[in-house]
Amino acid sequence: MRRTVVTGGTGGLGSGVVRVLVEAGERPVVTWVVEDERDRAVAEFGDAIELRRVDLGEESAVGELVDEVSGSEGLGAFVHLVGGYLDGAPVAGMDMAGWDGQMELNLRLAALVMRSALPALRDDGGGRMVVVGSRAALQPFAGASAYAASKAGLLALVAAASQEEREHGTTVNAVLPSVIDTPGNRAAMPDADHARWVRPEEIGHVVRFLVSREASGVTGAAIPVYGRV
Repeated sequence: MRRTVVTGGTGGLGSGVVRVLVEAGERPVVTWVVEDERDRAVAEFGDAIELRRVDLGEESAVGELVDEVSGSEGLGAFVHLVGGYLDGAPVAGMDMAGWDGQMELNLRLAALVMRSALPALRDDGGGRMVVVGSRAALQPFAGASAYAASKAGLLALVAAASQEEREHGTTVNAVLPSVIDTPGNRAAMPDADHARWVRPEEIGHVVRFLVSREASGVTGAAIPVYGRV
């Protein structure tokens, strides 16, 4: 069976997505960079996943991972969950280092991943590319201009790639969460109504559909997963 790669699969969102994929019978290849997150993934999933340490900022490292997976069982899907949020950064007086960091983390890394993964998906008979965006790409809010702009750029990247790859049988889609119910977000917003937030597993079920054969007709989509927020 062709493999699914999940970047960021050991984080707060990623663990929920990986859990859904494992429960569906997959053995995903999951990248990690933080040792504590890796250890938690090992404790929860054991041999049900295959862990790879990959620095996505290193162009050669991404290519090597894709080549390895493609050369063994084939690459069927690539799920890119890596991203980050910068708060309290108004346009007036913007710290450009913060701006550049958001563009690097949320947009450039996705472009690097797609550049390596899409040709391999195409060569393996067409596959699935899924990235995580944000509702902020469509509904920006004060103090999050760099984040919203980087996620809007990601949607443009998805739209262009979907047009380029559709004739090869590869789909390219994005999921757009609102606030995700992760430990980090709970710590940052302890007084919020967490029950209204979208759970990682709910996002995982959408991702699971998008990487399935049944989703062959869905490409270029930006699918809202907002919970009750």
